[in-house]
Amino acid sequence: MSDVRYPFTAVVGMADLRLGLLLNAVSPAVGGVLVRGEKGTAKSTMVRALAGLLPDIAAVDGCRFACDPAAPDPQCPDGPHDAPASHERPSQLVELPVGVAEDRIVGSLDLERALAEGVKAYEPGLLAKAHRGVLYIDEVNLLQDHVVDLLLDAAAMGRSYVEREGVSVRHAARFLLVGTMNPEEGELRPQLLDRFGLTVEIAATRDPAERAEVVRRRLAYDADPASFAARFAQDERALAERITAARELLPKVELTEVALRQITAVCAAFEVDGLRADIVMARTAVALAAWDGRAEVLEEDVRKAAQLALPHRRRRNPFDAPGLDEEQLDRTLEEHARQDDPEPEGDGPGPDGDGDGGPEGDGPDGGPDGGGPDGGGAPEPSDGPRTETTPEAPDVSDTPDASDSGEPAQQPVPARRPAPAKESAPVAATDPYRTRLFTVRGTGHGAQGRRSPAETTGGHTIRARRPRGALGRLHLTATLQAAAPHQVARGRGGRALVLHKDDFREQVRQGRESNLVLFVVDASGSMAARQRMTAVKGAVLSLLMDAYQRRDKIGMITFRGAGAELALPPTSSVEVGAARLESLPTGGRTPLAEGLLRAHEVLRVERLRDPNRRPLLVVVTDGRATGGRDALARSQRAAALFAAQGTASVVLDCESGPVRLGLARTLAGLLGGTAVSLDELRAEGVASLVRESRPASGAASRSANRPESRSANRATTTSMRKAA
Repeated sequence: MSDVRYPFTAVVGMADLRLGLLLNAVSPAVGGVLVRGEKGTAKSTMVRALAGLLPDIAAVDGCRFACDPAAPDPQCPDGPHDAPASHERPSQLVELPVGVAEDRIVGSLDLERALAEGVKAYEPGLLAKAHRGVLYIDEVNLLQDHVVDLLLDAAAMGRSYVEREGVSVRHAARFLLVGTMNPEEGELRPQLLDRFGLTVEIAATRDPAERAEVVRRRLAYDADPASFAARFAQDERALAERITAARELLPKVELTEVALRQITAVCAAFEVDGLRADIVMARTAVALAAWDGRAEVLEEDVRKAAQLALPHRRRRNPFDAPGLDEEQLDRTLEEHARQDDPEPEGDGPGPDGDGDGGPEGDGPDGGPDGGGPDGGGAPEPSDGPRTETTPEAPDVSDTPDASDSGEPAQQPVPARRPAPAKESAPVAATDPYRTRLFTVRGTGHGAQGRRSPAETTGGHTIRARRPRGALGRLHLTATLQAAAPHQVARGRGGRALVLHKDDFREQVRQGRESNLVLFVVDASGSMAARQRMTAVKGAVLSLLMDAYQRRDKIGMITFRGAGAELALPPTSSVEVGAARLESLPTGGRTPLAEGLLRAHEVLRVERLRDPNRRPLLVVVTDGRATGGRDALARSQRAAALFAAQGTASVVLDCESGPVRLGLARTLAGLLGGTAVSLDELRAEGVASLVRESRPASGAASRSANRPESRSANRATTTSMRKAA
């Protein structure tokens, strides 16, 4: 790999990304930039190229924390620096690996030296190295939450704190924070999104000419990096000089009262939580004016600052996409720009001053009377009470229903004649709600999360053990207890303990892990009743939100008609799962066995990819099986495969109506898991019936002893005998 960076000015397009990075280079107080975009869009290339444009910095000789000789850090661990000698060096670009540990970020104390030699030795981390430079986090959405919190706190305060084993170290950590992510791999929590100053959405150009130029330049760079960089050297120097000039002008830029009022009005109009958005917008607008060589903030600066600083702060729940209503932004800016002017004539009353004087008469929501988001004063006929109160129809998966198509009824079809899979239009889900917690029994060793108990790097200390490999978190008390009996025999004569390698003990901490939650959703005709499917989708959406909050991976299998489909391969992007659920059609037979077998294969592959991530199977069904010959018996044999492997499982029982067969609860018993009705799923419902989903061993027998399970098992036994 060449040491010559790809030139920043050689990147084609990406105007918003270019501007967001340059504004942070001019004013690091903006708070960094989060770059969101699809893979292969030059995100990393532009960030790495930015470091070459930053001016050189003066650093104190021998200081590991890059203290500025003009204003050295009074708390620098290598200080104090009185009349220090200095040198010039380039700004650093520090890249943070995805699997980085907390000690590598903030630095660590050499506890072995502290105990063996009686000295305090501190090794600086990546935050110290990035001071006065650029800290680049590729795939920031894949970092563990506590690591991201640590980074963003340091970026906000400009200082890093290390508190370990009674020793406190503090040092300056001011850097330009840049994170990149692909939303398909999972989102950041809204609280973490808010800590990034700006966000930029990018996508590859669809213009063939631009794409050809990108390929042409990349091939030229790969063939001869030095010659390619020389072609853009003059442009690079000019851009670096403009950054320096903007930095010098920045303190002289005036944020006028009108501009400040516009900033606060925009944040209030978009109902942004807190006041961080107002501050970031003000800093961004000032940086924009300095970048353009102006000493006063204009309305165009405020508009652009809003477009960069607000979209990611408007998310209200995990499934909201970042965005900004440009028309609302323009109206708010216009209203507060002329707030001190006389009231214009001809406008009717109302906060926007638009009245209904236009020939179209549409409000901001597109409707003449603002009756709702769709512009109408009344709901659509299909969402009205007539549909919601219609009694649920019987299972129509085996017979066509002419009333759905609006055509006259045809000649009756014999009941046993198989019908093709009839597809119903997707229905909307109910609003998500907080669900009960389902966990995997036992203690795992998976990635840190918020669902099931596990041994993790965080959490509380439960015991000590001998190190497995390199020493992690030292358990001081256990180490001293192991070494104390041997001090006389080892000839201790000074202050320091005489320690051997076998004396060291490390902490074992218990926290919570994330799991793979695999949904197996029945989309057959037996689930197609509109009211029931709306409730089912709302339940799955609520479980998806719960998985998002607990940092799980999720996957989704749907089964209907003749087979099962992997609608969503296991991923961290819960938003994609919600989108697939929204467009889920229903109709046809119920191939339950095919759905379970497909789930078994998906889990087998995922175990090979990540053996430490434990699965939780969530089957959403009414328990019926009508797809193919011996459908019920095959589904029961498929369920037994999960019970044999001890896979934790939950069956969301969707059966409704006055007569219930209990097939879903029978399925739960065969899986060795738990059955929960839609009403029992809510966290605020009946007192928790299930705290954890049990693996097969013991759980199936306990489930079978319940009265409802005994009757269901008798029905199952009868069905299996008939199938045999």
